[in-house]
Amino acid sequence: MPELPEVETVRRGLQKILEGEVIEGVEVRDTRLRYPVDEKKLGRGLPGRRIKELRRRAKYLLILLEADGAREEACLIIHLGMSGRVYFSKKEETAQPHTHVIFSLRGGRELHFRDPRRFGLVDLVPLASLEDDRRFSRLGVEPLSDECSPEYFFDRSRKLRQPVKNFLMDSRRVVGIGNIYASEALFLARVHPQRAAGRISLETWGRITAVVKEVLGEAIRQGGTTLNDFQGPDGAAGYFQVLLRVYGREGEDCSECGATVRKKVLAGRSTYYCPRCQH
Repeated sequence: MPELPEVETVRRGLQKILEGEVIEGVEVRDTRLRYPVDEKKLGRGLPGRRIKELRRRAKYLLILLEADGAREEACLIIHLGMSGRVYFSKKEETAQPHTHVIFSLRGGRELHFRDPRRFGLVDLVPLASLEDDRRFSRLGVEPLSDECSPEYFFDRSRKLRQPVKNFLMDSRRVVGIGNIYASEALFLARVHPQRAAGRISLETWGRITAVVKEVLGEAIRQGGTTLNDFQGPDGAAGYFQVLLRVYGREGEDCSECGATVRKKVLAGRSTYYCPRCQH
């Protein structure tokens, strides 16, 4: 599943071309996503709109649209789900299988959204209602923001027996730290993924916070992680997977101490750790 670094990679790739562009038309080829695409809403609200800005909130891609006559400012929301991809194509090129929505731009360029597993999302909402939207109103802080601090984690973890890895992956507290990045950050912080979040000291939260920001920042610089089929808008794969220290390395020697990397399932997710380095 694309996580924060992958979605941020997509945002940056699209931003270079889309900001200032005009959406001339939209074609919904298949409405069948986890939440069905509202073809009429997109058809009424998108054609003729100028793209003002591209943002990201958690794992959502937000395309902000300027007001246009009687139409107020709006936001096109895209979530990649498990296998979604957004990429540019030329009008004369045949759309790939599992393409759900095609946005027509000027000069014959198109933006395609495809999603073989259909867990993604494409929706249009008024910009003024975005903060109160049910998909965003309960989200926690952005991990790369100043709000995400050791004190923030310490205060919100008191008395919790929840494993720290599960705590870091709870989007109500902090968004976008997926399974891969939680495992990698806890390894670098030398914290066992099953340690109770409520028993972690402020000093240790300081280490965790620092490495979370470090790991996510480096993943963005590497264009994300491609383990299966993630690609950026230009078709390029991410490279962070070559830097993974424990994730996916069950049975291999720890790069730090030589102990055998183990795998354990926590909350239904595969968790990788070093039993000697992490405690």
